[in-house]
Amino acid sequence: MKDSKHQRPNARREILKKGAALGAAAVAAQFGFPAIVRAQSDTIKLGHITPRTGFLGQLGEYGFKAASLAVEEANAAGGVLGRKLELIAEDSVNPQTAVTKAQKLIERDKVVCLVGEINSASGLAIAEQANRYKVPFFNTGCNSDALRGKNCSHFMFHIEGCNTMYTKTIGTWQKAENKIKGTKFYFLTADYAFGHDLYRVSSKFLGDNGGINLGNDLVPTNSVDFSAYILKIRQARPDFVYICLAGVDQTNFLKQYKEYNLPFPVTGGTMDTIPFWGAGIDSISGYWQSLWYHRLNVPGALAFTKRFSDKYGMPPDNQAWGDYTGVKIVLQALAETKGTDMVKVVDYLEKGASFDILKARRGSFRKWDHQLLQEMYVVKVNDKAKMQDKWDIFEIVRAVPGPNESLELIQPTQAENACTMA
Repeated sequence: MKDSKHQRPNARREILKKGAALGAAAVAAQFGFPAIVRAQSDTIKLGHITPRTGFLGQLGEYGFKAASLAVEEANAAGGVLGRKLELIAEDSVNPQTAVTKAQKLIERDKVVCLVGEINSASGLAIAEQANRYKVPFFNTGCNSDALRGKNCSHFMFHIEGCNTMYTKTIGTWQKAENKIKGTKFYFLTADYAFGHDLYRVSSKFLGDNGGINLGNDLVPTNSVDFSAYILKIRQARPDFVYICLAGVDQTNFLKQYKEYNLPFPVTGGTMDTIPFWGAGIDSISGYWQSLWYHRLNVPGALAFTKRFSDKYGMPPDNQAWGDYTGVKIVLQALAETKGTDMVKVVDYLEKGASFDILKARRGSFRKWDHQLLQEMYVVKVNDKAKMQDKWDIFEIVRAVPGPNESLELIQPTQAENACTMA
């Protein structure tokens, strides 16, 4: 064994490094800071949590692909704050799983934030953990107004539109086209938090504007057979069937409804592109509302569509847009606040920071409920003969609000959806 006076230079450097680390830890302990010492060159970890199995799994998979692309692009450009990024992903298949996965990401993986989710009940469970640990949660897929209202949270921010936004977007067009007053609607509603909330705001909006509610059926998630509901629709003879469904339930209903060849057109409180792709152009028709669409004629949107398509062989949907945008917002916030102090990030977001969200108008978060102010779109199902490929199912009719209208036009007011943050 060699004498300590003759230790190799590398070994001596290691001892000095360890001594410095222990010294820093002792100082941290003296002042009550966590005794975890991390060099500034450490990787910044982002947590991605969303359902990638179950009836919302298809949507979650697109979101994961887009979040991964955003991190990959950022690392190729040098990362943020001179540090590389790592995306740690978890499947939140249900609310119970969402709690444990959120805790794992925060406690064990030490992520600086959470991005994702689609199921509103899971979103609430994640938000409770985010608030507990003071780690921001960027909701990219949960629609429930309650998450922005009675269940709002200081550390939860919403990139996805709420149910009121979807309802008011298509409702603005319906009112202008005189398609509400005196019109009879029959509702099919997903039997969980999202569906109940969407039915509440949709039926109220239509009723307030002269619509007639013929009835509402609650539909269990992952339903395979919609024949009993379709027979009730045939008997009720509505002017419109109004669906408040999500995920594969949208696909299954639209395909089965087409087989019955009923004359009553279908509309709805919300629309996701992937379930409509799954139903196919022959099973869909009419006018819908969309948070984003891959043929939006905006340079940033077209460039994102090309990069996503080149990598994955398919265009991005509205869920992919949400998760990609969520990661980009996080990275801008970290860069602008010059660190990973997430309390500073929350303050930065609440003070009206503006973001390029791949739309004609920039977006910013409302301080009182943390909803992203943004435009949405009325879309029309494309003529089959005009389709450029199998994904080209919509034509954008108009942005709502219009270019000269306030982005608050489609938002819930404080009277409609009161939020009191802790």
